[in-house]
Amino acid sequence: MNIEYLRFFYEVASVKSISKVANNSHISQPALSQQIHKLEDNLGYKLLDRSNKGVQLTEAGKIVEKYAKNILKVYENMLVDLNDISNNNKAIRIDAFPTMATYALPCTIYMIKEKYSNYNYYLNSDYSQKVESNIINDVCDVGFIEGAPDNNDLFYSSVGRDRMVIVAGKDYDIPDKIAVDELNRFPMILLIEEYKAQKVLEKKLMDLGFDIKNQNVLFSLDSIESIKTLLIKSLGISILPYSSIKKELYLKQLKEIKVFDESLEYDVNIIYKKDKEMDTSVKEFIDFLKKVGEKSFC
Repeated sequence: MNIEYLRFFYEVASVKSISKVANNSHISQPALSQQIHKLEDNLGYKLLDRSNKGVQLTEAGKIVEKYAKNILKVYENMLVDLNDISNNNKAIRIDAFPTMATYALPCTIYMIKEKYSNYNYYLNSDYSQKVESNIINDVCDVGFIEGAPDNNDLFYSSVGRDRMVIVAGKDYDIPDKIAVDELNRFPMILLIEEYKAQKVLEKKLMDLGFDIKNQNVLFSLDSIESIKTLLIKSLGISILPYSSIKKELYLKQLKEIKVFDESLEYDVNIIYKKDKEMDTSVKEFIDFLKKVGEKSFC
């Protein structure tokens, strides 16, 4: 199977348009259609239903799309590894949930790069469930997730803790401390449930007799930065990981609202595959994180 056929199929499946992918790739639409036809011939299944309104995935197409991203990623990783051989470097691929990848790990990567300068580090942001899947499928070497892994084939070790914090803009008209039953007076902007910490939060709140889904929720977003922008403009309140808003709290752009006596904490774990023969470079990275933990985080 030609990897480029798969790449073009995945791009078409993502945007649901052959013409858009053809224009973006600077090839003719008939040439692109022919390459996808060749992929269908190779696999023995029709992958796309074509019409004047665009394309739709067949059942077989949905299966191929499911695996295509990982296949393409592993292929790209292989090319990087081959290139690193000639440069006497070793690539270490790290997947981390968005809060960790954006706000905590960059400083850690910098520190360990100073210690092991002959290694190349590649940091990718993804949700915890996907990070687990990427570890199992050898897309990455190590991962960072919220809480314990769901997959029993993974080792994990705590490298720190974070907590969910109720926050608002510094000028937002809300007391610094309120009762639980007063929360529904204020519009809330939440993280989407793909954030595992959000699910942990909802469960803990339910245990305390507080159902967040019955509150005054404006909408849920996948971007912490977008939520912070709305909060700073005093458009509502939110519950966010402390590591993602500590800068804004220090600069007094945001303020913490005390509601619960119980801390809404969760573990940050490093995960890796149990049965995988570990390269020395990966082992050194894991040992470094276990030793320094959150002291190295930004």
